[in-house]
Amino acid sequence: MKRFKNILFFADRNDGLTTALDRAVTLSESNGARLTVMDVTPDAGLSNYVRRTYDVDINTQIREQRLEALESLMRPYTDADIPVYTRVVSGIAFLEVVRAVLRNSYDLVMKVAQYDTGLAPWLFGSTDMHLLRKCPCPVWIDQSDGAPVYQRLLATVDPVNSECGELQRLILDLATSLAEREQATLEVVHAWELPGESMLANGRGRIPRSELDLLLEACESRHREAMDTLLLPYGLSSEASNVHLVRGRPAKIISALAREKRADLIVMGTIGRVGIPGLIIGNTAEDVLREAQTAVLAVKPDAFVSPVS
Repeated sequence: MKRFKNILFFADRNDGLTTALDRAVTLSESNGARLTVMDVTPDAGLSNYVRRTYDVDINTQIREQRLEALESLMRPYTDADIPVYTRVVSGIAFLEVVRAVLRNSYDLVMKVAQYDTGLAPWLFGSTDMHLLRKCPCPVWIDQSDGAPVYQRLLATVDPVNSECGELQRLILDLATSLAEREQATLEVVHAWELPGESMLANGRGRIPRSELDLLLEACESRHREAMDTLLLPYGLSSEASNVHLVRGRPAKIISALAREKRADLIVMGTIGRVGIPGLIIGNTAEDVLREAQTAVLAVKPDAFVSPVS
């Protein structure tokens, strides 16, 4: 997995970082990559008043305190002569991370999931979702209690999406190389649907069942052919035991298969089409991320432009 050369680890929590940090350090060493560990502290609301009144810069003191904590966290690595850079800035977390990516050309952001504090049992918190939607480089969000070494990976692809062909290959490039590095099993899934099937079956546009079956067979054949074309360079086909071509709603199929296979990581794209201003995540990706209870490595097409500036 020798793709990433400039990795940013976003340490926005104080606990549960060890496994993900070890993974980031190992990845940076194997890739010969630069590793930076960063955090963002909130802007103190009274900082200007305190600075004027008492000549004390609260934001600076908070950043310095957090920087000391990060340097202490990284000491076991730096003591082992592993170069790790640390930095702390003030502001809104996801905005500053994306700006750091744009400014310093980081090619991977890694972090540990922040569980959503709302009523829904979502793994990913608000900052996580903002990064998954808006960060231009791949985002790898691990679990705080994730496995030190992944055993099972799940790659989700959409081979009929002609606008994002490079994205599908990137997903498989990352998934196959990571599976090889971790000596993990790899499952590949593509869920397909016949547009308007419910209307053709039961609605106003209802057609004879025999004709609907023919349409379904033709649709499946088209998806299978596209899947085989995509998988050929990786020595796989739609008939392989670890390849799943399944009819149904993509988010439901992907989430169910991740649970069935006990996947440690889902490698997926997070945008359905390119070149549409304001479209920052695909509906399927949004649904999968809302239902996922496992680590995610999410990538976007090269043409994606972040709305953050």
